[in-house]
Amino acid sequence: MTSPQPSALGVQLGFDELDTPLRETTFVVVDLETTGGKAAEDAITEIGAVKIRGGEVLGEFATLVDPGRPIPPYIVQLTGITTAMVYAAPKVEEVLPAFLEFASGAVLVAHNAGFDVGFLQAATAQCELAWPRFQVLCTVKLARRVLGRDEAPSVKLSALAELFRVSTVPTHRALDDARATVDVLHALIERVGNQGVHSLTELRDYMPVVTAEQRAKRALAAHLPRKPGVYMFRGPSDEVLYVGTAVDLHRRVRTYFTGSETRPRLREMVALTTRIDHVECAHGLEAGVRELRLIAAHTPPYNRRSKYPMRGWWIILTDEAFPRLAVSRTPGPDSVGPFSVRADAADVAALLAEMCGLRTCTRRIGRTARHGDRCPPVAVGGCAAAAFGVQDASAYAAQVERARAVVRGTADDAVESAQQRLDALVRDQLFENAARLRDRLATALVALRRTQRLAALAAVDELVAARPRAEGGWEFAVVRAGRLASAGVAPRGVRPMPVVEAIVAAAETVRPSPGPLRGASPEEIGLVARWLDGEGIRIVRASEGWCEPTRGAGRWSTWAELARDARAVRRLLSADDPHRLG
Repeated sequence: MTSPQPSALGVQLGFDELDTPLRETTFVVVDLETTGGKAAEDAITEIGAVKIRGGEVLGEFATLVDPGRPIPPYIVQLTGITTAMVYAAPKVEEVLPAFLEFASGAVLVAHNAGFDVGFLQAATAQCELAWPRFQVLCTVKLARRVLGRDEAPSVKLSALAELFRVSTVPTHRALDDARATVDVLHALIERVGNQGVHSLTELRDYMPVVTAEQRAKRALAAHLPRKPGVYMFRGPSDEVLYVGTAVDLHRRVRTYFTGSETRPRLREMVALTTRIDHVECAHGLEAGVRELRLIAAHTPPYNRRSKYPMRGWWIILTDEAFPRLAVSRTPGPDSVGPFSVRADAADVAALLAEMCGLRTCTRRIGRTARHGDRCPPVAVGGCAAAAFGVQDASAYAAQVERARAVVRGTADDAVESAQQRLDALVRDQLFENAARLRDRLATALVALRRTQRLAALAAVDELVAARPRAEGGWEFAVVRAGRLASAGVAPRGVRPMPVVEAIVAAAETVRPSPGPLRGASPEEIGLVARWLDGEGIRIVRASEGWCEPTRGAGRWSTWAELARDARAVRRLLSADDPHRLG
């Protein structure tokens, strides 16, 4: 083994090459000789590898390996490696750690990489080592992509060595073949460089087949900055075709014009694109929120989600003398939701009515009338409030307040009653009934927790939060009534509070509307809430306290998660389970 020191490369990087330029990428070109062609059954007999960067050889690795078995005659004839030659050689357990250290941090290259990498991975497993997450480049695939069949009918190493007149002739010995593959790799990289491929990412994206028209449209992304933001693909009539978000606008948008984009719909979208707009954002949260708002404003045909953010189903309390739970598109003061499927909302509404004793009959009842005189009990398919007998409006109001308390999270006695019912079903060995109740209760608790969590954030008129940046400094967000009103960044070394004052002064005015989320889009407020749950978040200031209700569904979140996990069914149905409610 030899390891010459690399020379310094004083080369100015082009704008497109800031993303791992090829001349700054370290490659380890490897070749193996083995006792056969099956990695699971055969063994390595020789490893040869060459480490290169910028066209210079940084080091070589070569050793015979004792496979622990005789070498078949046809392999001896092919490689010239005999059993006697490897008898005193080190075993793979001794060789492999040294090779992995030699290749650490590099891109692994091989001619027919699936064969060589397969044997290396099998040997790693045999040695009980962790396989490093190498990026792998196959020169066979690259050659098939770059060379036409008229120029290279065969992409065998011997054929490519002859085509490119390499300095080392392949001999079916590991180091010679690795050296020959180095020359082939350099020749192929030179070819793709003439087609605008200058970085490792571009080289990997170049590998799949891409139409000339698709690749030519890369120029549409040339003006995009390498900063977070939102991009909009526009069509022939300047209509918005697609909206997306990225932490690096330039890099992300360019991938649409490479082989890494395989979705037929988006390939079709790229074919229609005539220009690309963008909105530069302070950080990822602002980009995500602007993406949601732009999708809702333009309803682009190639976006599948978020086109109708306010279209959902809510469980509401009806405005009548004897209120009941109903499913509506419009939330009210005490609502649960939103649900994407109406049937899911109806099922949760039915359980909440059952838990709280609200009527499920739909007939109109006047203020001076009474409920219960014509409703059979729920046990025979009747009304959930029938168990309370005949009631006037003032007596029925107690059940309504119980339901409001569950929705608001100010009391959870109804949840505890449901738990007692669950325990009773288990004691009576009615396990199927218990399982159904458990699943319905878990679904209801998850819906209540989501609403209460988001409503708690929407209830805060203004909240200013900071999140540390990986590169130093802070990201800031001004949230008003659950909506992102302003965003900014204080880089490392910049005093943060003047930035906070500036973005608060420039923040949007938010006019809340009725409902638990005060008019905020559920998707937007959910995105903001997830950002605020991130690691290292600091609350700079808030107009009032931000917290979930103490007796809300969050108290039962662990149980609800376990209940939805099929693996926990038996444990949850056990009366002695420590994770049960209560």
